[in-house]
Amino acid sequence: MKPVASRFFFPFLLQISVLILRISLCNSSYLIYGEALSKSILFFEGQRSGYLPKDQRMNWRGHSGLGDGSTVNADLTGGYYDAGDNVKFGFPMAFTTTMLAWSVIEFGEMMPPAELRNALVAIRWSTDYLLKAVAQPDRIVVQVGEPMNDHNCWERPEDMDTARTVYTVSAPNPASDVAGETAAALAASSMALRSSDPGYSDTLLRTATRVFEFADAYRGAYSDNSDIREAACPYYCDFDGYQDELLWGAAWLRRASGGENYLDYIQNNGKTLGADENINEFGWDNKHAGLNVLVSKEVVEDNLYNLQSYKASADSFMCTLIPDSSYSHMEYTPGGLIFRPGGSNLQHSTTITFLLLVYAKYLQQSSTSINCGSVSVGPTFLRQMAKRQVDYILGENPNGMSYMVGYSDRYPQRIHHRGSSLPSVRDHPQFIGCKEGSVYFNSSGQNPNVLVGAVVGGPGEDDVYDDDRADFRKSEPTTYINAPFVGVLAYFSANPNPS
Repeated sequence: MKPVASRFFFPFLLQISVLILRISLCNSSYLIYGEALSKSILFFEGQRSGYLPKDQRMNWRGHSGLGDGSTVNADLTGGYYDAGDNVKFGFPMAFTTTMLAWSVIEFGEMMPPAELRNALVAIRWSTDYLLKAVAQPDRIVVQVGEPMNDHNCWERPEDMDTARTVYTVSAPNPASDVAGETAAALAASSMALRSSDPGYSDTLLRTATRVFEFADAYRGAYSDNSDIREAACPYYCDFDGYQDELLWGAAWLRRASGGENYLDYIQNNGKTLGADENINEFGWDNKHAGLNVLVSKEVVEDNLYNLQSYKASADSFMCTLIPDSSYSHMEYTPGGLIFRPGGSNLQHSTTITFLLLVYAKYLQQSSTSINCGSVSVGPTFLRQMAKRQVDYILGENPNGMSYMVGYSDRYPQRIHHRGSSLPSVRDHPQFIGCKEGSVYFNSSGQNPNVLVGAVVGGPGEDDVYDDDRADFRKSEPTTYINAPFVGVLAYFSANPNPS
């Protein structure tokens, strides 16, 4: 009989231990989410290009890209490297900026003062660069750096000796996508920075207005331009069309300025620009789901029913996420992570999680819910869904691994990132050439520099994650994965047990 008793007793003890652990985690949730918030913002310091300030905290990084723009007699220093490479791609950088600003607009008041300051610094590091990119009317710098050469090298940004080619689009050639997103970024940032620097905020809004006029007057995708296509593609082609960025830019200008002309634009151009098409996507290339959530604020809070089609599309998108809804068609991994086919899956999880929280906020403020067929969904349910995604990313997953670098005791050690994987300039001041870095790329050793706060692409549809530097789809961090996560973590740091 003893073996039988033991068979039941030890699983019982295990269940009790897991319960105690969960209770402990609940009691320390504020510290857990607060730490993750701090690190998610710190990550952006590791992506900086340009001359680094004295208060740079990611101190294994050094100055880089100090000659950017010199080939066209312009100052194009600053901004962010998008991921683990050394190119400055304007399209994802602008989207990153919009999402950082939206994070502050919706959830900044929930951030500790020090982290709010850090978030605003992260936004301004980008907007300072974006202002340079659109300094000339009807012209936009869409990229700095020749990507083929860059991707054929494995070298630190401080050492890079590849061509820093400047790619620009000038009227009448179109760049509605990059210009529209840049207008959105500047408009959203003008809101985020308004209380701390009103003058700078005004500059951002004025510039956003001008850039949007350029985007709207000369319609088309920037990557259709033969002078740009080979540099932008396949990295950041406009695969989904430029129309969503026009509506997105107008929606942000409406929110930032309150202008009736932008309200009319959103209302009158919704059908022609495909506002109700492909509504279940949100990311650097497709703004539809985010657009519909953003515009819905005016419907649920201000009763602007002429925008009801946007609200209906936002409701429809939320219903696709509900597993018990008859409208559900979102894929989840066995461990519960939102999954989209293709690489860098956590970019989908973080953006969708952000939208869940923002929409829950709008519904809460208007005391409304969503009808998903046989299921009625309210703010609490959406927040609980969001929490499941956050907790998965931070370690409650089949691998027991945090997908945020530097968070918890187990996280990716071999991320696909040049600066992180090569010896720092402080430890190894000697130049490391283009191909000399290959030995570090091919090493099975851990990265010597911890890119704290970086969220990697994450596991596949089977929840499997191999800590492999070469598997960039899973192991590469990006700014646009982290940017929406900042707002998400701000919410949960203040509300660890949402209701």
